[in-house]
Amino acid sequence: MCDNAKKLILDLQAEHEFELEEVDISASDDLTERYGLMIPVVELDGEEVQFGRIDQFTLYEALTAKNRF
Repeated sequence: MCDNAKKLILDLQAEHEFELEEVDISASDDLTERYGLMIPVVELDGEEVQFGRIDQFTLYEALTAKNRF
């Protein structure tokens, strides 16, 4: 995982309770074919939130929307 993306995600753990799971796509042919150069990929409950360039605002919005329900 990109160090910058990981830092953004970990910073958001202070406000939102979630578990971070890192997956090495090179360990899976399916994931390598699916994501290739689009890493890092951030998923929330199995849904892609962002890929490639990760920004804190978009992640915050996705976490906030999930926690409303």
